[in-house]
Amino acid sequence: MPKILFTHSYFLRFDPKQFRQMQPYPPLGTLFAASVMRAEGFDVSLFDPMFSASPDEINPHLEKENPEYLAIVDDGFNYLTKMCLTNMREAAFEMISLAKKKGIAVIVNSSDSTDHYELYLDQGADYIVTGEVEISLKELIRNIQNGSTDIQSVEGIIFRNKNKTIFTKKRSVMTDLDSLPAPAWDLADIEDYKNRWLGQSGYFSLNISTTRGCPFKCNWCAKPIYGNRYNVHSPERIVGELKMLQSTYGVNHFWMTDDIFGLKPGWIKRFSELIQIEKLKIRFKIQSRVDLLLQEDNIKALAAGGCETVWVGAESGSQKILDAMDKGTRVEEIYEASRLLKKQHINVAFFLQFGYPGETREDIQRTLDMVLELMPDDIGVSVSYPLPGTKFYESVKNQLVSKANWTDSDELALMFKNNFPSGFYKELQRYVHKRFRSRQGLLTLKRLFTHPTSVSASEIIGLSKAPFHFAGSYVHKLKMNRYV
Repeated sequence: MPKILFTHSYFLRFDPKQFRQMQPYPPLGTLFAASVMRAEGFDVSLFDPMFSASPDEINPHLEKENPEYLAIVDDGFNYLTKMCLTNMREAAFEMISLAKKKGIAVIVNSSDSTDHYELYLDQGADYIVTGEVEISLKELIRNIQNGSTDIQSVEGIIFRNKNKTIFTKKRSVMTDLDSLPAPAWDLADIEDYKNRWLGQSGYFSLNISTTRGCPFKCNWCAKPIYGNRYNVHSPERIVGELKMLQSTYGVNHFWMTDDIFGLKPGWIKRFSELIQIEKLKIRFKIQSRVDLLLQEDNIKALAAGGCETVWVGAESGSQKILDAMDKGTRVEEIYEASRLLKKQHINVAFFLQFGYPGETREDIQRTLDMVLELMPDDIGVSVSYPLPGTKFYESVKNQLVSKANWTDSDELALMFKNNFPSGFYKELQRYVHKRFRSRQGLLTLKRLFTHPTSVSASEIIGLSKAPFHFAGSYVHKLKMNRYV
């Protein structure tokens, strides 16, 4: 059987902010694809560049494995890959070039190659797989191996034939996710991930996916891989995998990578019941929506199952902006969900987005007021980032002439015209973080005097940094106001 070397294009070192945080997860989507091909009888191996310093580190793997195919399959479950960062694109290009010099066929599946297929084909990629990779990849390689000249019969493929770009029929998304074999965890160096987590954070976390896709229509959210359909593994499958990962790798914390965790009615309740039946002692964090959390006693079920943190797409404290985004949620729901999560001793964390078209200083202040009033346990602040395939992108694409992608996840450049220039939003992001952290420190100080036993060691460390955060917020506010 032919050899397939799998890899992906996310190099942690090329994303300085994420490298400093050092909370890396194995390339789950890549491991799924490798597992499917191995189950089909193919000889598979993995070059995982997560901790590599340069794309040319793939060379020893190309020499040793001597594969017939290099499959660059990005982890579609990692939101960072959806951002199509140019650092990662250039790394993919270099790996394509190195493989082609050795006469190896190159197949690519990623958000960026779907959006910019011509760039990848120009670099020498033989095939771009669009959408879910597993079935298309299997059929594509089978056809090539069988000497078929009818590659156009394989759905979900882009390739060139005599300088003409060929698009095959779009492949429908999978509905029976439980039919997939478990990810090929053994191909990744899990001990390396574990040691880096323990060294940086004092605990170890692994990633697991319970769903694919998202049916909601936030008009800035790109979904080039799994689309607007929503399909889900059974709770039984997921709990079984959690048990396996815990027993094999000694992991007790999990990141549920889903865009929306537990949307299917009754799913969260059944999942929580199985966790308790199996007596699994785990902690996990998820992404959800505030309106979903307020349904079906979901928050109580999450607490009973061991949920530690819920990240919600709060986005803005201005209803005007939420409506402009087609978010489908209300500011009041953010308040209510935050209250109920804290009541169940679940950490709540906000994704915030500044710079959406039409946002005013008053809208920004409403968001800041909401954050400082609700005081979530953590925040992630970004700037509106137009990606192909979205309504938002279509509204600003004519302005994306000189720049259309960030180099890394912390660039935060505003690439279209808005009420304030790009530099304003960079300082705003820093200001909001510093203001939030300084208030956290103040609240910790109050608790230290009133309920000293409730203050953790990590909170004491945060308290020690509060004066620096306070000073930083003042500095960034001054810099921000220079742009107004």
